[in-house]
Amino acid sequence: MVQEQAEALLTMATVQGFPLYAGVGDMMAGLGADHAWPGRGGAEPDGRGAGGVQGERAGDAFMESYRLQGELLLWQATPDVAQPEACFQHALAIARRQQAKSWELRAAVSLSRLWQQQGKRAEARELLGPIYAWFTEGFDTADLQEAKALLAALT
Repeated sequence: MVQEQAEALLTMATVQGFPLYAGVGDMMAGLGADHAWPGRGGAEPDGRGAGGVQGERAGDAFMESYRLQGELLLWQATPDVAQPEACFQHALAIARRQQAKSWELRAAVSLSRLWQQQGKRAEARELLGPIYAWFTEGFDTADLQEAKALLAALT
């Protein structure tokens, strides 16, 4: 599954001209080949298995890869919004299992932005508001500034 996701991300990023995301695809492919994923060495999908700190980093990459895949899917000429939404939901679920609030915020911003475009403003606000409110510092970071601006637009 990791190899499939990595290849999909790498292909889409290459076709669309996003070298940064192509690098993420390469990294995912390398992680998959190193057996740091489910069914290969006992690691959980969120990276909390036998891999220790390296496994946690792999989990972060895995989680972020779902979010990025969702973002890239939205760039298609006629995107099927069900696929990006599923990617964002999966990234959100992994972040919540890991209790990784920064990654949860990123996934929530992506999903909330999609919902905003679909006219689901209340749902977007209900998702993003509590996650943003959890933070007590770091409000000068790009992620929190983006979340704040999106929340303001949803009000």
